[in-house]
Amino acid sequence: MQEEAKYWYLHDHQLFSVLSREENRALCLIPSFKTVKKNEILYFSHDEEQRLYTIKSGTLKIVRVDNDGNETVKDVLRSGDLFGQYTFDEIEDENQDEYAVAVSDKVVFCSFRINDFEEILKRNPQLAVRYTKLVGFRIKRISNSYANLMFKDVKTRFALFIKDWAMKEGNGKDKEVVIKNYLTHNDIAGLICSTRQTVTLLFNELKNAGLIDYTRSEIIVHDVAKLR
Repeated sequence: MQEEAKYWYLHDHQLFSVLSREENRALCLIPSFKTVKKNEILYFSHDEEQRLYTIKSGTLKIVRVDNDGNETVKDVLRSGDLFGQYTFDEIEDENQDEYAVAVSDKVVFCSFRINDFEEILKRNPQLAVRYTKLVGFRIKRISNSYANLMFKDVKTRFALFIKDWAMKEGNGKDKEVVIKNYLTHNDIAGLICSTRQTVTLLFNELKNAGLIDYTRSEIIVHDVAKLR
């Protein structure tokens, strides 16, 4: 990636937008910028070199693998999101691992070695505050997801998941939102703590109610507000 492209990536990212032009220029020399294609893996939680990742464009999913090799989709991340080693904590769960895999045609991202990123935060208090806020927002989103799992029935969880997906993919639209369907029914089941069979039934229920139409390649949400 050319230096000018690196600069504008950092300049436009919600994390680095607090930095001055000169600070962003200096920062361009530190991270690694890469592009991966659909189905390529770009991160393992047990990689020897721990890194923090930021997404420039594209969509990926975080997949958790238990000790028996069972895989569950943990989260779906998009442009602007952060992932990787959040806490700078070396404690690892030996019974679980996770990896990130591209689900869009390509994902463009940059990554920082944790030691480098710690030094950047020490030199830039504004950036440290912004980073803390972004991680806080992510933790809040995860907390809300757990609350939904605990207090809402599976039908409501499914409708809210489709609604949230449509809002993120719809770029402000709330009618006739077309979602590129890059998640399997099994992926969605993992995200809402259900089963693949139940997810299939719930898709058909929403379709029969006239709220959505779907194929293997896309989901059409006719009115986002009616999903609840």
